Amino acid sequence: MRLPAALYSCAQVRALDRQAIETLGIPGYTLMRRAGEATLRCLRSRWPAARRIAVVCGAGNNGGDGYVVARLAREAGYDVRVLAVTSPQRLRGDALTACEDWRAIGGSIQPFCAPALDACDVIVDGLLGTGLTGEVRADVAQVIAAINASGLAVLALDVPSGLDADTGVPLGAAVRAECTLTFVALKAGLFLGEGPSHGGVLYFDDLALTDAVPHMPVPRLERLLAGEIKRALPPREHDANKGDFGHVLIVGGGRGMPGAARLAGEACLRVGAGRVTVAVEPRNVAAVGAGRPELMCRALQEPADVRDAAARCDVIAVGPGLGQDAWARGVLDAVLDCGKPSVVDADALNLLAAQPVAAGPDWVLTPHPAEAGRLLGCPTAAVQHDRPAALGALLARYGGTVVLKGAGSLVGRGGQVPALCEHGNPGMASPGMGDVLTGVIAGIWAQCRDPWRAARAGVLVHALAGDAAARREGQRGLLAGDVIQELRRCVNV
Repeated sequence: MRLPAALYSCAQVRALDRQAIETLGIPGYTLMRRAGEATLRCLRSRWPAARRIAVVCGAGNNGGDGYVVARLAREAGYDVRVLAVTSPQRLRGDALTACEDWRAIGGSIQPFCAPALDACDVIVDGLLGTGLTGEVRADVAQVIAAINASGLAVLALDVPSGLDADTGVPLGAAVRAECTLTFVALKAGLFLGEGPSHGGVLYFDDLALTDAVPHMPVPRLERLLAGEIKRALPPREHDANKGDFGHVLIVGGGRGMPGAARLAGEACLRVGAGRVTVAVEPRNVAAVGAGRPELMCRALQEPADVRDAAARCDVIAVGPGLGQDAWARGVLDAVLDCGKPSVVDADALNLLAAQPVAAGPDWVLTPHPAEAGRLLGCPTAAVQHDRPAALGALLARYGGTVVLKGAGSLVGRGGQVPALCEHGNPGMASPGMGDVLTGVIAGIWAQCRDPWRAARAGVLVHALAGDAAARREGQRGLLAGDVIQELRRCVNV
């Protein structure tokens, strides 16, 4: 089944389970059997040559899913070994029924021991699921460590055991699966933080509930899909001219730092902005214009010069290479005083954190985790521990639209379901990538005149371009300029 766009919290998914059981009258064990059937299909598809399966079962419904998988796999001819981390005597409800059905076909259960994994082809992780609320116990952590050390392919049921399904943070220890089959609805933590690293390739089965449930809850997040780009950048009219596609002013390039503003300006052109002016400290004008003559350049002799430059633009992007000295502070204040739609990034964010100002009529803030921490007055680790919560705090404090950059970039705006970008790669952790994103968002905003749509499409275009550049020559050594070269292809979809 194709992955849907909506991502939910564990509480929301549990509520859907209850609704199916209590309102729709679907027995819980029916859902468990459906999960087992979906898992068997996944096993056959993913590992067609595998014959020996180890199913690691815990005490809750995740363990119950494991017992159903074991029974169905044995009936299908697999050699199945069930390894229980919790004594079957402690099972209750549907999990107990699943265990009894496994035993009814002659299935045996042995306590978990690492050597029992040696003769197997695939491990099915039915240990913890989404019910974990605190740190993994020491004995369970040892089981997880043994699974990870086995070198075998692992299929996790619902979520990798030990992973917080809301935040993507390992709770002390977490299984690293080759793939994860998640049920009912997509859990946000599979896409956040370390979730993708632990979950591997993601498969989904709604257990036939999507069409049965009359009212799905409002998602916690939604995935950015390819249609975002075309909505923000529809085909151009035959008689279009460059004046139809906006004029962007890039403000930055403090003393000795021309590169960032140049990258932002070129990215802005590559996504289709009609005109781009780069305003920098006077000694940087030649460096900006020399390599990209399509950029117009202005020297900012003093901060007040921003006002004249801004008078003829539609969108301002401020921050790339700006610096944090008195000149930079004056330039940022002048930009914000203009009242123009603005993308605020890099040094402008650091200046904003040091001396907050009221939100302008509309702005897009694009902090990376460390900048977000400074804006919120908290450690970077706190931002990363719960990225959706950090995004919400930034929106509450600063308004406008916020892009929280990083693995699984988030885009938020008041009254909207936040968006998550699952694309991008570690090669993009290199200088100038944020400046390119600033230019991309500003350039799309100038064309579509909608900050929410521009931020969503811009984040997706930037990530897809990074992935295309990495596919061409690898992640290591990937430069911001390599990403710029892919932007044109990504916006012409």
